[in-house]
Amino acid sequence: MVEPLKKNVKWMGRRGPVVLAIMDGVGYGAYKEGDAALAADMRHFRALKATCPATTLRAHGTAVGLPSDDDMGNSEVGHNAIGCGRVFAQGACLVNLSIKSGAMFQGQVWKGLVGNVLSNKSVLHFIGLFSDGNVHSHIDHLKAMLTQAWEEGAPRVRVHILLDGRDVGSQSALDYVLPFEAFLDRFRAQGADYRIASGGGRQYITMDRYGANWQLVKRGWDCHIRGVGRQFESAEEAILAYRKENPGVIDQDIQEFVIVEDGKPIGTIEDGDSVVFYNFRGDRAIEITAAFEQDNFDKFDRVRHPKVYYAGMMQYDGDLHVPKNFLVSPPAIDKTLGEYLASTGVKSLAISETQKYGHVTYFFNGNRSGKFSETLEDYVEIPSDRVPFEQRPWMKCAEIADYVIGAVESDKYRFIRLNFPNGDMVGHTGVFQAVVCGLEGIDIQLGRIKEAIEKAGGVLIVTADHGNSDDMYEHDKKTGSVQYDADGQPKAKTSHSLNPIPCVIYDPQYKGEYNKLLREGLGISSLAATCIDLLGYVPPGDYDPSVLEMA
Repeated sequence: MVEPLKKNVKWMGRRGPVVLAIMDGVGYGAYKEGDAALAADMRHFRALKATCPATTLRAHGTAVGLPSDDDMGNSEVGHNAIGCGRVFAQGACLVNLSIKSGAMFQGQVWKGLVGNVLSNKSVLHFIGLFSDGNVHSHIDHLKAMLTQAWEEGAPRVRVHILLDGRDVGSQSALDYVLPFEAFLDRFRAQGADYRIASGGGRQYITMDRYGANWQLVKRGWDCHIRGVGRQFESAEEAILAYRKENPGVIDQDIQEFVIVEDGKPIGTIEDGDSVVFYNFRGDRAIEITAAFEQDNFDKFDRVRHPKVYYAGMMQYDGDLHVPKNFLVSPPAIDKTLGEYLASTGVKSLAISETQKYGHVTYFFNGNRSGKFSETLEDYVEIPSDRVPFEQRPWMKCAEIADYVIGAVESDKYRFIRLNFPNGDMVGHTGVFQAVVCGLEGIDIQLGRIKEAIEKAGGVLIVTADHGNSDDMYEHDKKTGSVQYDADGQPKAKTSHSLNPIPCVIYDPQYKGEYNKLLREGLGISSLAATCIDLLGYVPPGDYDPSVLEMA
């Protein structure tokens, strides 16, 4: 454990708890058109912003450890930064460096993957999110591995593509499939057998998280491993067919497809094959990894469990050692806010619904499973609804607020962190009306929590982890004008934004202990030191600075 935090001798904090409320996916939009956060009746949030100390924070790019400021932030790196108080090089950065230096291909895992297929005369498979969104994966990483596999003599490769439409354009799948087929033609022209074998939308197959819907993983298993699913002669044919049947379907929701030749699947996964799950982000990789690695697997009937050499792009859970084999080591994140509070004897609560529960626990704690202290930490998961988010856009914000209000009134906790997922999860659907509804649901709950904070004499910090709901329409990059589809409707944008996010501090017992003008130009990693300040302790010297300037 780390050393306990030192008390601030000039200010011991408030009598009530510090509550960190993370409105997932809520930023300040660059355009009025398509800004659901602006369109929503968020009267409680706007009243807080108008009357309380407030600033904006950076939540994308280098501010959260991504390669460049053209890279969108996401909930995982965002909660890492919030929870550890510093910026660490994150997944995409680490993979880029490993490929550029050649370290990935010099490692024992890569050598094991290729050596296995060469000795068994078997197939090397790649499964992963098929885009350049750089949130879960990047297609350039896949291309680099395919090129290396060819150079090392792997004769047969099958790629199982998970269509995005979430971190990239909502109907952009062919923008990746067609150039990729041309890329594969280069190897096929030299006698290699490199082909796309199966696929489907990321929200329909394979990429579930937090055990929310194992049926989704089963569909992926049946498709990729067993070759069970609707049959087509190419990925292009499959995508066009599904779009013809449902012109409004976005890529993430396209059903599974299996590529066949002479009526037989071309890429089932068999004993002796090698498999790479090439997503670098862990949350949506853990469940399919369990299906490959666990002997006593009970989440669904696998029908058959091929004996393969399986590896992930990164280690998805360091405590559980998942997967057993991985190509790139994740960042070593230590000295997190949660660990400091536990060491200091501060009682804390972390709560969200299933969709973001892992973010206020695992990711907030630096990619660490479990608690730092069983007696000082309580983790609460509110089960998420298993329906499309646009059908229940309020999600579980009321239930989360109910629990938080009870926790505030109990005087049991000094620090409470919560996540309202609506702005992100509903934002990814692209349904503007639903997003507005979801945000208004959050706002009602903020008003309730504010009242509880006032009565308890605590502090409420309202913030986010990245933008999304603030940028719901596609805009022309040069003119900023809204882009429209063939029906004259604004093109939905389902990805995260590059916009700044709020940081508002409601402190009804304020007596001049700090400057009401908050620091500007900081990243979300500053929130950890801010929480420590408001709890009445001195932030660690290596933490990024607080937004507060103490008196």
